[in-house]
Amino acid sequence: MKTISVTCAIIQFEDKILAVQRSETMKLPFKWEFAGGKIEAAESEIDCIKREIFEELNILIEIEKRLTPVTHQYSDFEIELIPFIAEYISGELTLKEHVDFVLANKEDLHKLDWAEADLPILKEFLEI
Repeated sequence: MKTISVTCAIIQFEDKILAVQRSETMKLPFKWEFAGGKIEAAESEIDCIKREIFEELNILIEIEKRLTPVTHQYSDFEIELIPFIAEYISGELTLKEHVDFVLANKEDLHKLDWAEADLPILKEFLEI
């Protein structure tokens, strides 16, 4: 089974953290996740996450730190999720693929129904 390499960003809006909810047409419908997407051929991880965030959310971010990547086996695919902590820079947040978003306090993030691959990333982030 092929592993899909995907980046994601824990985006900080001052003291709030952005989480986005997957749509009913996406794999893992209605699960919450940190936004991001697949790395394209010859694309760096940083270029990927900046491009994906702009394409999906219409915002610009600045990368602050790379966290520990997570490999997770779902029933029909495997994902390598490469997380970054990022700061919101500019743009009007517009959902292009997701159905909802929240800007939550760090201590409230655990209350959401997360995609399984995002859980170890959330755990690491909450321990920082």
